[in-house]
Amino acid sequence: MTQYLWNLITALGHATHWTALVWWSLSFIHLLITASVAFYCLRHRRDSSVTLGWIFTVWSLPLAGALLFAAFGINRVTRKSWRKHQSDRELRIFRQAREEETMPLAYWRAVHQRHLAEPPSPLGQKLNTMMNAVLPEYPLLDGNHIEPLVTGDEAFPRMLDAIRGARHHIHLQTFILGNDQVGRQFLELLAEKARAGVQVRLLFDAFGSTHARFSGMLRRYRNIPKLDIVAWTQVNPVKRQFQVNLRNHRKVLIVDGQAAFTGGINIQQEHITRPAGMPQQDYHFHLAGPIVQELQYTFLQDWYFMTDEDPHHILTNDYFPPSEPAGKALLRVVNGSPTSENVETLTDVFFATITAATRTLTIITPYLVPTKDILHAIRATALRGVDTRLLVPRQNNHVYAGLAGQALYDELLSANVRIFERRPPFLHAKALIADNEAAIIGTANMDVRSLRLNYETNLVVYDERFIYDLNRIIARDMAQSDEIDLIEWRKRPARRQLLENFCNLLTPVL
Repeated sequence: MTQYLWNLITALGHATHWTALVWWSLSFIHLLITASVAFYCLRHRRDSSVTLGWIFTVWSLPLAGALLFAAFGINRVTRKSWRKHQSDRELRIFRQAREEETMPLAYWRAVHQRHLAEPPSPLGQKLNTMMNAVLPEYPLLDGNHIEPLVTGDEAFPRMLDAIRGARHHIHLQTFILGNDQVGRQFLELLAEKARAGVQVRLLFDAFGSTHARFSGMLRRYRNIPKLDIVAWTQVNPVKRQFQVNLRNHRKVLIVDGQAAFTGGINIQQEHITRPAGMPQQDYHFHLAGPIVQELQYTFLQDWYFMTDEDPHHILTNDYFPPSEPAGKALLRVVNGSPTSENVETLTDVFFATITAATRTLTIITPYLVPTKDILHAIRATALRGVDTRLLVPRQNNHVYAGLAGQALYDELLSANVRIFERRPPFLHAKALIADNEAAIIGTANMDVRSLRLNYETNLVVYDERFIYDLNRIIARDMAQSDEIDLIEWRKRPARRQLLENFCNLLTPVL
């Protein structure tokens, strides 16, 4: 019995020794990982709250925090070596060579020269000077038509009619391709046009269209001649791409290089009226004129990056045909992307427009989690006496994003910003109007993801009639909204405030 007890004590001692050794080894590894993350964050300067947030996450969540940082925290968008940046540069050089007088794209250069425009108002002139510096490849052009379309009930019939009338090509890009009635309707029509000899290119985001991608929905369309379907993704071990956090949020349709559509509406049935409920409230836009060529080139840049299709095939007069003036609107494409670490084009454009307002500022966004710069710009504009209004959804389709935005209400309301929450259905629209002279519309939300991580396409619009029509649409949404009162807002339960502030900590990855 004595020998048995001695053997048991000896075994426990050895176990304790090995347990301690393993514990200290794991602790050292965890400390080393945390130090490595801290060193990386300090070498790659970013917002201090983001840096501290990631270090805290990695330290507080052993292994899980490190995996999250590897997936979402590492900015692999290096200025010199990232492939998308190089791809855009290659296509731009090829395009510029084909703009010479004897080459196919000489007309495009002539369009840029003939339709270069200057806004009529001092506010527009100030903004245009700034945008000329950050968007030299996308000048402000006149001679355009732009028409707002509200929800898929208005947008989808117009888009489908344009597709039915296509004679040469159809280029469709979407973030979400729904595995539903609307998604199948578009695919069937695209397949029909391809069988009739029209070249069809469909580009969808692999993350946003996960359901359609893995459900087998696209399988039947894969071998149809002239119908090319490609998923946008930057997770490709063959190309040494492992970035899961960069998504293509663009939504663009170009038909025959003559008509275009863009805005916030995805190809899914949530945007149409159904027996199950009302559609998401969203804005889309029909376009004609020289601006169509700018959207065409934006699409082809993304297509070239994903497919490496020969530029000789896509940079031709067939895709950039002569386009006569279609209206009086002055338009400029504002593409946002994470291609460069130190240039945040969308942030610069939004900041400049917000701070340029002197009378009125209206912002509509489904997700209100902006960068600190944009948040301070909105506050400062309201504090200057500008009538500043924010329109957001009351019930968000991403609960955590809605709560994160509500964490900012007190800061905004106390600066005299008026906040309106639209009652259901969900508000998915995006727009910004300054002094009723300049409008920004398109795909970007007023959140960190759109401003820093996504590929987005917006338009700056100077057109009195269009802004009048857009204001009428916004007024209808305002009529379906409730204004937030600061005193009443501060009476909400403490547990609600804690939940809002916790979700706001997730801002860097929302």
